[in-house]
Amino acid sequence: MLFGCLPGVSALLALALFARGADGPVTVRVDRHVAGPATTAYRAARPHILPRSVWLAGLTRRNQPPARYDDKVVAVFIHHTDSPGGYDCADAPAIIRHLYAGQTGDRRWDDIGYNFIVDRCGTIYEGRAGGVDRPVIGAHTLGFNHRTAGIAALGTFTGGVPVPKAMTDAIAALAAWKLGLAGVDPRGSVRLRSSNSHSRYKAGTAATLPTLAGHDAGYMTSCPGAALTARLPEIREAAARLQGRIPRTPPTTHRPSTARKPSTAPAPSTARKPSTGTP
Repeated sequence: MLFGCLPGVSALLALALFARGADGPVTVRVDRHVAGPATTAYRAARPHILPRSVWLAGLTRRNQPPARYDDKVVAVFIHHTDSPGGYDCADAPAIIRHLYAGQTGDRRWDDIGYNFIVDRCGTIYEGRAGGVDRPVIGAHTLGFNHRTAGIAALGTFTGGVPVPKAMTDAIAALAAWKLGLAGVDPRGSVRLRSSNSHSRYKAGTAATLPTLAGHDAGYMTSCPGAALTARLPEIREAAARLQGRIPRTPPTTHRPSTARKPSTAPAPSTARKPSTGTP
């Protein structure tokens, strides 16, 4: 069974507890939009997102508690699902359904942990229930699920594995839109407080993390894989461009010239001096 981007075995119990609400006190809001004041600067267009019904079709739905919300999303964590990558994109809904069955079955989570899943063809799927435009609390990054969203790349992207451009383009578009709702620069950083000591930081620790981060920034894991991790800088820049931000010029490194400077001394004359008559 596919279990997604798994943390260490020692933390599985803590993850299962969190999925049922053990990550700290939250306020359940289901009756109104709670994203906070509208932010118009640097908003990006919302990409096309397929609803949960696309991959839940035909699956016996289980009773699950209402979605839980934060005030806004200030960071995005990128994952890979650690599942086979050579799939036909038409099979992506079935693979997501398999992930959901594993997380809500053997692991006893209340829903799939990721807020969004992106397949190799660039199709974006709604993951966790609650509304794609709302700050839904997921179960994707232990200790840092509050005020964040989890985007999972469907497949395994360890070192040397090609990462499809359609996938990275879709992740950039999704992150640009989601972070833009709160006016957050995808290239920036944010201070988040860890809620679980099984994360990379002891509970209560305020950590400075990228606003568009890999899973490994908040948890001891190799997720989202070396190949996808290497693409994060360009995904950040692409997301920033989609928000209408000015591209950052890469810093130039001064290197001393290895070219030999031309001599300023006069060249020695090769002309023969006239004879003075003395031997």
